[in-house]
Amino acid sequence: MPFAPVARASAAPLLALSLALALTGCGPSEDSPGKASGNSSATSASSAPQVKQPKANEPFDYQLGGAYDPPAGVRTVIRDRTSKPAAGAFNICYVNAYQTQPDAVEWWEENHPDLLLRDTDGDTVIDEDWDEPLLDVSTADRREQLAGIVGGWIDGCARDGFDAVEADNLDSYLRSDSLLDREQAVAFADLLAARAHRAGLAIGQKNAVEMTGARDEIGFDFAVAEECGRYDECGEYADAYDDKVLVVEYRRADFTTACEKWGDRLSIVLRDLDVVPAGEPDHVNERC
Repeated sequence: MPFAPVARASAAPLLALSLALALTGCGPSEDSPGKASGNSSATSASSAPQVKQPKANEPFDYQLGGAYDPPAGVRTVIRDRTSKPAAGAFNICYVNAYQTQPDAVEWWEENHPDLLLRDTDGDTVIDEDWDEPLLDVSTADRREQLAGIVGGWIDGCARDGFDAVEADNLDSYLRSDSLLDREQAVAFADLLAARAHRAGLAIGQKNAVEMTGARDEIGFDFAVAEECGRYDECGEYADAYDDKVLVVEYRRADFTTACEKWGDRLSIVLRDLDVVPAGEPDHVNERC
């Protein structure tokens, strides 16, 4: 199955912007963990903002490589947290919650070296597909500290006008050399889901089909599934999320298969591997 999202691998300008924001303190940055921990800014359930849910089988676009005007008919848009929401759409904010971008490693080493997952030699554990160090969610204290940082980003998504958030790399424990486990990943997701809901945002499960059974435990509202047509996993997401599933395929044959089997129930888009903005070479963007 696909472990890391193919779409964010080569968005170098986007990663540079993310780092710039983190280092300057602009927006919901990585250097503001004290703003809120997993529980410190909790509000009562009765006073929490109402969460708006995405609709099943509405046309959507996946814009992690850079924002552009959504194609005609698109109702839902996924953009990076450093981008602004698309006017008139249901907007989902992408957050890399369990790993850190390669160009932000220096910041983490300087500010929170203990929150990077390390092996017995003290070396950071890397997702080699994307050269991304894993964050250490192994203890309750570290999860709370990380929830303060990632939670700040989530609050920033809400302030910017997004309707929902997708917390990426839920399945990073599978790439942790057995230093992390499923229960720890779920425990961190619990904190993020609660934080999103307090901010008035829906939260989506990103990939990790083996986690669909934890939907109710965590409180996920929908799913974003990359290449579920390719790996014959769309049905598991559809059953778990009542068809509120946003499917991204990167190969035309898999897109065709997904549309034939699930096009009348799920939102499906074909994108290029680099998810480049419209107007750039190699841009691919089609719906069922």
